[in-house]
Amino acid sequence: MHNLIPIRGALVRNSLRWSKYINEALELFGADIDVLFTSHNWPRWGRDDAREFLELQRDLYKWTHDQTMRLANKGYVATEIAEELRLPDDFLAHEHTHGFYGDLVHNSKAVYQRYLSWYDGNPANLNKLPPTEVGRRYVELAGGADKVLDAGRAAFDAGDYRWGAELVNHVVFADPSNQTARALQADILEQLGYQSESSTFRNAYLMGAQELRYGPPDLGAGAARGRGILVAMTVEQIFDTISLRVKSEDVGGLNLRINWTFPDLAGTPDEKWVLGLSHRTLFSVPGRHDESAVASITITRSLLVDILTQQTTFVDQIGAGNVTLDGDATALLQVFGNLDTFTPGFPIVEP
Repeated sequence: MHNLIPIRGALVRNSLRWSKYINEALELFGADIDVLFTSHNWPRWGRDDAREFLELQRDLYKWTHDQTMRLANKGYVATEIAEELRLPDDFLAHEHTHGFYGDLVHNSKAVYQRYLSWYDGNPANLNKLPPTEVGRRYVELAGGADKVLDAGRAAFDAGDYRWGAELVNHVVFADPSNQTARALQADILEQLGYQSESSTFRNAYLMGAQELRYGPPDLGAGAARGRGILVAMTVEQIFDTISLRVKSEDVGGLNLRINWTFPDLAGTPDEKWVLGLSHRTLFSVPGRHDESAVASITITRSLLVDILTQQTTFVDQIGAGNVTLDGDATALLQVFGNLDTFTPGFPIVEP
């Protein structure tokens, strides 16, 4: 079973269309299949085997879609649907329809999310308190951390790991320095990981246990690692990544335009760009320059990537003659001097 939405995060995939596309492939090529190549799986040889495989995969995503929405139309919310649905024996009899990668618990929630979003209709869940505040209040309500941990330990001893994880999570978020809570939660998550058929679920649980015992990973600066992604991006995508780093609180009242020319992209729509700062956010326009721009910069796309990944600076490259800047140089500083930096390896199962 594949992921309709991976737990690492992505846009939710359309299980209904997925099923129909597989069926379309069967209709177009089913009589002529000799070998079938798929992602996350072994090739299949032989017409009969390939057709059976495709039919089961087609029906798996359609069944997940239809049964999720059947229960949703009865008023069940995503967590209730995930608890209710069980794969029929038709699918469990075949390994490739098991949840070794994607998981029905998660995929049913993905279907629900695609149509009904994250909100389950219960206004108590519409604007919930953040986990640190919830944890503090639950621990106080229970009469202190020791009482919550006693209940969590009892759940662990009884093999009630999902409930134990929820209980002890409140203590960890109320006080992440509580080593007893961290150790117990790590043990609980580890057991959940050992019981998981899905490799992605198992990895998530064991990652949580690892963090609670040893802290989040120290990945160092992310600029160099990000270079491999930036070099594959279009100019528009590069400007979009810059935009989401703007520190809104520091650019209030600024309104400016900067013209960009990328000589290494001459003759393409990406040669000329306008990058604007307006109402505390950046926008970009391809294919032209703006007469009202306060500055114009000429730079190669690859050199811009070098600057963004901190291999060099605008000042050094302007001084070396590799970048041409005409107009108000402070405009460049007003944009690039107000960009946030991101720390990779941030905590996941603690504040």
